[in-house]
Amino acid sequence: MAFEGLTQRLQQAFGKVRGKGSLTEEDVKLVMREVRMALLEADVNYKVVKDFVKKATERCIGQETQSGLSTQQQVVKIVNEELTELMGGSNARLQYSSSPISVFMLCGLQGAGKTTMSAKLANWLKKDGKRPLLVGCDIYRPAAIKQLQVVGGQVGVPVYEHGTQDPVKTALEAVEYARQHQRDVVILDTAGRLHIDEALMEELHRICEAVHPSEILLTIDAMTGQDAVNVANTFNEKLEITGVILTKLDGDTRGGAALSVRAVTGKPIKFAGTGEKLDDLEVFHPDRMASRILGMGDVLTLIEKAQDEVDEKKAAEVAQKLKENSFDMEDLLEQIKQVRNMGPLGKILEMFPGMSGKVTDEAAQAGEQEIKYLEAIINSMTKAERANPDLINPSRKRRIAAGSGTDVPRVNRVLKQYKQMKEMMKMLGGKGKNGKRRRRMPFNPAMLKNLPPM
Repeated sequence: MAFEGLTQRLQQAFGKVRGKGSLTEEDVKLVMREVRMALLEADVNYKVVKDFVKKATERCIGQETQSGLSTQQQVVKIVNEELTELMGGSNARLQYSSSPISVFMLCGLQGAGKTTMSAKLANWLKKDGKRPLLVGCDIYRPAAIKQLQVVGGQVGVPVYEHGTQDPVKTALEAVEYARQHQRDVVILDTAGRLHIDEALMEELHRICEAVHPSEILLTIDAMTGQDAVNVANTFNEKLEITGVILTKLDGDTRGGAALSVRAVTGKPIKFAGTGEKLDDLEVFHPDRMASRILGMGDVLTLIEKAQDEVDEKKAAEVAQKLKENSFDMEDLLEQIKQVRNMGPLGKILEMFPGMSGKVTDEAAQAGEQEIKYLEAIINSMTKAERANPDLINPSRKRRIAAGSGTDVPRVNRVLKQYKQMKEMMKMLGGKGKNGKRRRRMPFNPAMLKNLPPM
């Protein structure tokens, strides 16, 4: 996962002042030396690191320890605030035109992921209530327009293209087409090159002069580290970009581009690609990213994902069933599906406080496999068995195990876990045997220890 190495190194650095009653100047310098090395290893621009460490050191030395905070928490708080400021302070929103049609132009080097990112952005805009139109302006890369048509079809957004004619003319025609077909955002997928050259910049300038885009978004590959920052700086000098979209931020990357690009270019990161799927696009929030880097989680993004994916009507029905203690295996299966819609288990767990950098790929994959087993077992049950698991006798268990590709002991564990979950629900406010409502018991996390492993 992105920033995993940086997160671990920073936590080790903060551990050097754990338990200290007060911070001395020597303590601060010791911690900041480690912070500097961690940032440099993460491929953050050297000048950016130097300025960052200087500011953080000055604040730590001159700061009185706040009541209620340990010395370690005080350092973490300052570093968190400085990281947030380094990445822009607050999230930068897309700027729409005052006219009925807004034009967003995506640019960047070849291989940065512009075409896929164009579809991801169109999908995000569509969910936000917009009516986007994708436009194929890359007439040089073989099959670029075909690729745009494929990804556009996958997100349900139309694609305008006119073969290999001048991209400037295609862009002008696309704006007129959008006006006639009630499309309010035009996304231009422009051509990239293997390196920055005058011909590329001249073409982009001509497109800008023709359609006056309200956003010029540079797509850069986070995997390329400092090279990505250099590309961003050059594009900004020649084209005056309005923002940056980082791709592949979910990969095995050191993440230095995310921490450097704003400081070097002065332009905000507006979106981050967090996976290969076309809905793996997040608005870039500097404060949330800083929290992730420091291992503090990102609960707000987790909540937003849940709000996007969870069916409110079904959630209300489940809440009522929980209240009535009538939650069955069918409901459990539905809840599993909704959690899976939020993304890979590893990415979800990384958003919980204290989990960043601690969820290994092996553990995440093992968790995903266990969920698949659980789904397979429940899917192998009949409707009657899901509604009333007490019907499942030894012969039925053997049938379910065979149908799910598992074994009887695993089926037994699932049934045992379900029964213990039902008992827990009763303890948390279900009804007793006499039909009267039990006295609601406070939730005790220790109850979870009694659940058997899958």
